[in-house]
Amino acid sequence: MYTLLITIVIGLFVAMLFVNLYFRAKVFKVYGVLVRNRVEFGAVHIFNRKKLEAEILPRYPQFRNEIETFIRHMRNSIRMASVLLMLITLFGGILMYFRD
Repeated sequence: MYTLLITIVIGLFVAMLFVNLYFRAKVFKVYGVLVRNRVEFGAVHIFNRKKLEAEILPRYPQFRNEIETFIRHMRNSIRMASVLLMLITLFGGILMYFRD
């Protein structure tokens, strides 16, 4: 049981690393387009769709697709990393319980 839990935790760490690298590559590709064209917005716009639609998208209508792609990738990355981190914590706690 202990070996299985160790294997699961290591597998989750590796999965978190690959998810991070995958989304980092996706995000940087779109981020480069936004930076080259001086499209600016804050973290509040990533998490608040109404503010994004009210303040940013009308200012940069030609980059709507890139902005939405960037935000979608950021949200997916955060969501997957959060789930993996919770699983690692859960299995780590179970591992501590079965340590003896």
